[in-house]
Amino acid sequence: MKALVYTGSKAMEFRTVDDPTPAAGDALITIRASGICGSDMHAWAGHDERRPAPLVLGHEAAGEIVGFGGAARRVTVNPLVSCGDCEACAAGRDNLCSRRQIISMPPREGAFAELLAMPESNLVTVPDHVALESAALCEPLACGWHAVRLARASLGDDLADVRCLVLGGGAIGLGAALAFRAQGGKDVTIVEPNSSRRDRILEVEDFKCVWAADKDAAPHLVIDAVGIAATRASASKLVRPGGLIMHIGLGAAEGGLDVRRMTLQEITFIGTYTYTMADFKATADAIFSGKLGKLGWIEKRPLKDGAQAFEDISSGRCAAPKIILQPS
Repeated sequence: MKALVYTGSKAMEFRTVDDPTPAAGDALITIRASGICGSDMHAWAGHDERRPAPLVLGHEAAGEIVGFGGAARRVTVNPLVSCGDCEACAAGRDNLCSRRQIISMPPREGAFAELLAMPESNLVTVPDHVALESAALCEPLACGWHAVRLARASLGDDLADVRCLVLGGGAIGLGAALAFRAQGGKDVTIVEPNSSRRDRILEVEDFKCVWAADKDAAPHLVIDAVGIAATRASASKLVRPGGLIMHIGLGAAEGGLDVRRMTLQEITFIGTYTYTMADFKATADAIFSGKLGKLGWIEKRPLKDGAQAFEDISSGRCAAPKIILQPS
């Protein structure tokens, strides 16, 4: 099969690789759409030791089952494979499984390829009226859905009067804003310094999207969808006393938090990692029913042109919050 292979720092090759070998219980999927994630960008830049070259990246995928364990149908892929037996899995927190694996990270190759083998239990059927490129957004949108669900539990379940500030207008941040609205929130602002991306969001979604946060806004909830020192500093400065910071982004590991202010003002900080299978299914249902909008903010490109897509995202030349690569 053909695949886009990460071969070293800022290097990708579109080349022929071996077809995947499905294990017992796996389905073989023809990939029709696979999104470029921020973690793919970190790996491409040589900043993720968990993803050594050579490796097929990509974990935001949808396609069609063509053989082995599953009946032929259109599916979206939960890329997080959990054991199902540990304490976390038993508690419904399978995203914290001690033996979890994710495609695009050894030993599992990713979805920037023509074919992918996945356990059938990780697949959600996509209705015929939903485009597969929209279904591929289930993975990044589920990250925001999970974060907002945890925020609801911390804030008292009702988001109607909660003022939310989202730092970052990429797919994770935009998805968090969409999830906030879908789960009952009304007052949400996205901060996105990239003017072309900001314009794209304003064009396709009914959100307030600004270059910089209002220092007097005093949000109850700040969602950091970037996760670098500067955004953590902003989050801990802007959130109101007694407020909540949900930290999704994995941009950089250190710096930024004002722990003194967080302590003196009783600010809650919650790290949020991916999603549970229940979150993934809830997000899929929200996409299928239209609760997360028309999702018209993607840009589609051929998989063979994927290397250029990585370059364009890195340089800020891409206005779309998400590029979807299509093998065919």
